[in-house]
Amino acid sequence: MTCGGCVAKVKGLLSGVKGVNEVVVDLGKGEAEVEMSGHVGTEVLKEALAGYPKYGLSEVAAAPAAAAWWVTYKPILLLFGYITLVALVGGNGKMGVVMRIFMSGFFLSFSFFKLLNLRAFAESYAMYDVVARRWGGWGYVYAFVELGLGVAFAVNVFPFYTNLVTLIVMSVSIVGVLQSVLNKRKIKCACLGAVFNLPMSTVTIIEDALMIGMSAVALVMGL
Repeated sequence: MTCGGCVAKVKGLLSGVKGVNEVVVDLGKGEAEVEMSGHVGTEVLKEALAGYPKYGLSEVAAAPAAAAWWVTYKPILLLFGYITLVALVGGNGKMGVVMRIFMSGFFLSFSFFKLLNLRAFAESYAMYDVVARRWGGWGYVYAFVELGLGVAFAVNVFPFYTNLVTLIVMSVSIVGVLQSVLNKRKIKCACLGAVFNLPMSTVTIIEDALMIGMSAVALVMGL
């Protein structure tokens, strides 16, 4: 479409289709938003424009709804919910204990999913992690680092060094995540291994930042 006349023509032709309530045409984008009282197939709309071959028509995917977002991230949100519940119940109101239980549950759970298919995790992790991109073996080691941290938090052994390692490892990990999200790279997040198809997003950033923040607080408080 090149002018207001085109907009008026397309709007008139599509508005004449049975079942179409309203047509809003955006000349700049070359798009038409069609409101229908019932489903009208794309082929029917194309027929309405058939006499004017200069106007083409194709479907544009709509932005994902909130429900789709929930379905996508349901596994990780439920996992966080369970871990949080256990930490709150087991922590008995003591912030240091709540954080320790949460971090133990986080690392044990996440390492479990990674170890289900270690090779697939390592390959996915190498796509965005700054260390794994240079040394593919880091993905294999990383899963066991998480497992070790989970056990260390669970038995509360060497808390200073456990929190220090957590702070360093997660700070390095978040760099690749930030780069991928800021560059809008559409890649799979390997946080839950190869079991779930989770896209890299701000959810991953929050997940890593939470671990960094908790370990930093624990170090400052001497927990």
